[in-house]
Amino acid sequence: MQAQQLILLVEDNEDDVILAQRAFRKAGVDVPICVVRDGDEAVDYLGGGGRYGDRRSFPLPTIVLLDLKLPRRSGLDVLRWIRADPALGTLPVIVFTTSAQASDLEQAYSLGANSYLKKPVTLEDTTEMLRAAGLYWLTHNEAPPQVRRGF
Repeated sequence: MQAQQLILLVEDNEDDVILAQRAFRKAGVDVPICVVRDGDEAVDYLGGGGRYGDRRSFPLPTIVLLDLKLPRRSGLDVLRWIRADPALGTLPVIVFTTSAQASDLEQAYSLGANSYLKKPVTLEDTTEMLRAAGLYWLTHNEAPPQVRRGF
């Protein structure tokens, strides 16, 4: 893995945050995870706004794990905002949601999601899913140059 990797987890449900953090730890994905709790906070973080203005303290993530059902601004609206920003347009975004609605799946991909993962119920299944996702996106995938410049 390259230095200074970071996962931005956009998730409002504390139980899902804890489950994801445990799953990554159990899977051996040793990358810092920054958690933001709603869509507006995700946009502030990614845009370097407000308290997230210092990129040394709040570097751009390597990947974004994005829930769809968020307060203040939906995950689909966050994804739309990311893809409209030339500096973030190729940032890998993995939708990580409980939604099995075909309309959410179709819209997420049409807005530029790189992957759509339906959250498993158990720690074991979540661990296996996030291990595979972490292995692919953090180890095997070659990140776009503009994402690397954010560090």
